Amino acid sequence: GLRPALAALAAGKDLAVASKEILVMAGEQVMETARRTGAKVLPVDSEHNAIFQCLEGHSPDEVSRLILTASGGPFRQLPGAELAAVTVERALKHPTWEMGQKITIDSATLFNKGLEMIEARWLFGVEMDRVDVIVHPQSIVHSMVEFIDGSVLAQLSTTDMCFPIQYAITWPERLPNTLPPLDFAALAQLDFEAPRLDDFPALNLARRAGDVGGTLPAVMNAANEVAVGRFLRGESSFPAIWEHVAGVMDAHDVVEHPSLDELIAADAWARGGGFAS
Repeated sequence: GLRPALAALAAGKDLAVASKEILVMAGEQVMETARRTGAKVLPVDSEHNAIFQCLEGHSPDEVSRLILTASGGPFRQLPGAELAAVTVERALKHPTWEMGQKITIDSATLFNKGLEMIEARWLFGVEMDRVDVIVHPQSIVHSMVEFIDGSVLAQLSTTDMCFPIQYAITWPERLPNTLPPLDFAALAQLDFEAPRLDDFPALNLARRAGDVGGTLPAVMNAANEVAVGRFLRGESSFPAIWEHVAGVMDAHDVVEHPSLDELIAADAWARGGGFAS
């Protein structure tokens, strides 16, 4: 999707983007192309759409933190020592969302949230140290923005992707629909907890990739796709996903401010066994 996305933005077309990998791989190029032509990049991911709504009328200079919410996946409470025994069947049972296999595994490892951290960094023009993640198992608060005055704005809705898709398509208008409203009395409570970074290292790997930049996020993304494929085929363990990605990232010679061809070459290198785990 990267070349068509860049072509649309180069033509001055607003882009509702649902593929976070486009911005992970080439966020600098995508956002620079949009700035040059005046095109808008409208996020469809529920977390980024929530931040987009909370940020309307505010500049990045007013932002203290972007806080992405994560369901925590199916293993949120599983002891770290038991992760090596996780099966494909268990990993594909997401507690909140019905999704495809790859993104469901990414949600279980928290790589999905790691990719979203890098996506947010580029979409909203902030540094990685201003992007945080909080685990919120109900998936009702889709994300939050903390401003420099200490105020926090959050966007809430029931767990239905029709909400962010509609807002991206109809922006800047809000239109009525037949989607179910929130019943706060039935919700009763909303829970939040810190992610377990030692047991789920994807967030630290993503933060490193986003901090370093260049070709490293593209390499991280490609290595993760390869590792997830291995796990789904029964060729590796669940923790081997993180181990493979870390190894490929360690072996990569980063190119700063890469061209599109250099990004695609880095992606191919990571997929083609640049590091043998």
